[in-house]
Amino acid sequence: MDKFEKITGVAAPMPMVNVDTDMIIPKQFLKTIKRSGLGVNLFDEMRFDREGNEIADFVLNQPQYREAEILVAGDNFGCGSSREHAPWAIKDFGIRCVIAPSFADIFYNNCFKNGILPIALPQDQVDVLMKDAEKGSNARMIVDLVDQTVTTSDGESFAFEVDAFKKHCLLEGLDDIGLTMEKSAAIDTFEAQASAARPWV
Repeated sequence: MDKFEKITGVAAPMPMVNVDTDMIIPKQFLKTIKRSGLGVNLFDEMRFDREGNEIADFVLNQPQYREAEILVAGDNFGCGSSREHAPWAIKDFGIRCVIAPSFADIFYNNCFKNGILPIALPQDQVDVLMKDAEKGSNARMIVDLVDQTVTTSDGESFAFEVDAFKKHCLLEGLDDIGLTMEKSAAIDTFEAQASAARPWV
C-alpha cells in the first residue's frame, strides 16, 4: 500500500449528501477481486450516459478535475452496502483523500485499509473547502497527515482528528497484510518452535 504523508493537489467539489457505495461503484462492476482497474467505473452512472458517453457537467468529467487527488463531499459519504470495491475505485481513479462532514463507518475504515485518508470536518469548514475546490485546477489544496491539517489555496488551515493507529498505518503504507508482516520474525520463531515440539504435524 502506498504511504500517505502529504499531498498538494486539485480538489473536486461534490456537494451531494448520502452518496452511497452503489453510486461510487455500481453493483455490475463487483465481479473482480482485484484492487486495480475500477477507477474507470467510479461514479459510472453519474459520469456516463447509457451509450457510454461522458456526461459533460459531472464534476470528474470536467477538464479541471480529471486529475483531482482530493474529493470534497457532502454529509454521510459512503453509506449503503459495505463493499470494499468503493475505496478501491476511488483510489484507482487517483483520489487519495475524501473530505466530508461525516462518513459511513464501514466505508471510513475501509479507506484507511486502502491508502485513502477520509477526513471528517464540521460543515462550516467543509463549506469553505468546497468553495475553494470550486475554483478549479488553479486552486491547489494541501492535506498534511503528519500535522493533521487541510490548507486551502488561500492559506486558510483547518485541523482534523485521526486515530493514532490509523495514522501510523497510512504514514507507513501498512494494510492488514503489511501489519501482519511486521511480525514476521515472531511468526517464524513460533513456527520453528511449533515444528520442533510437534514434528508429526
